[in-house]
Amino acid sequence: MIDRSPKLELAPLAARSTEVAPLDPEQLGPMAEDAVRALVAEGESENTIRSYRSALRYWAAWFGLRYAKPIALPVPVPAVIQFIVDHAERKTRTGLSCELPESIDLALVQSGFKTALGPPALATLTHRLSVLSKVHQLNQAQNPCQDPKVRELISKSRRAYAKRGVRQDKKAALTKEPLEALLATCDESLRGVRDRALLLFAWSSGGRRRSEVTDATMENVRKVGERAYVFTLLRTKTNQSGSEREDSAKPLVGRAADALEAWLSRSGITAGPIFRRIRRGNRVAEPLSPAAVRDIVKARAAAAGLPDDFSAHSVRSGFVTEAARQNIPIGETMALTGHASVATVVGYFRTAASLESKAARLLGEDS
Repeated sequence: MIDRSPKLELAPLAARSTEVAPLDPEQLGPMAEDAVRALVAEGESENTIRSYRSALRYWAAWFGLRYAKPIALPVPVPAVIQFIVDHAERKTRTGLSCELPESIDLALVQSGFKTALGPPALATLTHRLSVLSKVHQLNQAQNPCQDPKVRELISKSRRAYAKRGVRQDKKAALTKEPLEALLATCDESLRGVRDRALLLFAWSSGGRRRSEVTDATMENVRKVGERAYVFTLLRTKTNQSGSEREDSAKPLVGRAADALEAWLSRSGITAGPIFRRIRRGNRVAEPLSPAAVRDIVKARAAAAGLPDDFSAHSVRSGFVTEAARQNIPIGETMALTGHASVATVVGYFRTAASLESKAARLLGEDS
């Protein structure tokens, strides 16, 4: 159950610049708590709340060190512009550089607000700006992120990164071949049986998101025939209210059904969450967290000797990519995946189609 009144506690700064005042975490409280409470009320997922919390903590720490006073709404436009130039790399005579002072960068790292020295990825920067924009919207405050100067700077920064060949890091799609490699690492131990069932459940039911996998319970999964189950998917990214829809039923047939049945038989689970942790002595324990689904995918990929390019989202993108490769109709694919945007799915189908294009083989197969 999500805490409706989350508390934001800022870690004390481990290192401080002698030129700026230390961050006062108490001043952030009302802003952060109001923002998180509003987001929870809107039905955001726990992962989203966690990412917003992290971004707000970083904004407070950076602002406190940069301006020697606590952050408050509305954040001035010049401060947002400063945030961008502090974190976005630009070309200089000596190479790429940004404006964040080394002492402040070090303080942020040593205090736990950053994991490493240096500028963040462009995706991280834009996410933190999006969070700030959302907070202003929720509080009906004048939004500095909508200022023409800020929007122009963000747009030109994206173009600059693109010209340098920087692309957003996208995880590899777990199509049929790598999926089979992961499954081959699952032995007949209790953990192996669980992981096989989890991977096939997530992939075969339409490329489920990790939170959707951990939301699967004995109450919303039922056996409907020989080698066949139906998973009733309610709350999703595109259906936050949890209302039942015509496409809520996701089939599990064949190997996926066999794997699920084997896990239920071995684990003895008869009620509640299906996928759970395995403690010492093969004791089936508490439900898996969404992060555990990611860890299982990465661990199985490593065991299969695959590159470190796979994550939990690889299951979803892999299902769509494989459906495109096998010429499954877009409508049929979307009925399983639950994608709200045709454009998103079409991108996978176009990529798959381009690989089979005759135009790509004008020189012949042996060229």
